[in-house]
Amino acid sequence: MELVIRRYGPADLPGMVGVWNQVVEEGIAFPQEECLDLESGRAFFAGQSYSGVAVELDTGKVAGLYIIHPNNVGRCGHICNASYAVSAVHRGLHIGEKLVLDSLEQGRGLGFRILQFNAVVESNTHARHLYERLGFQQLGTIPGGFRQKDGEYVNICPYYRTL
Repeated sequence: MELVIRRYGPADLPGMVGVWNQVVEEGIAFPQEECLDLESGRAFFAGQSYSGVAVELDTGKVAGLYIIHPNNVGRCGHICNASYAVSAVHRGLHIGEKLVLDSLEQGRGLGFRILQFNAVVESNTHARHLYERLGFQQLGTIPGGFRQKDGEYVNICPYYRTL
């Protein structure tokens, strides 16, 4: 399967909303609890500094996506934050790695100097290993910082990497 990763366009929105909502509904990685519809998704993805999408070249199907936005304002506005989502049927194909690598490039191009993840769930070992392999440093652990869908509180691990 060949993929292209690029800035999203209006035709990508239904697939992006579907992939985003999959991760939200799983309730084990994203802090959001409310799913997007097409209208709220349009506003959400347009409101980011950059929204990227991984699309199958032959079918145009959305395999994954990411968003980048400032992590803070003013004197900390040079730090960005990103979130990544890969559709359940595309997991295990290294699409997440391609999305992270593209986001590093895009973040740098937008003038950000640091990429910080505020809330990587400790049990998300695949993501954590990927981030560490790509040079991210764990800042510590926040005990019980994430409430999973089942109501259990689990630890989160903030990470950062300079761009």
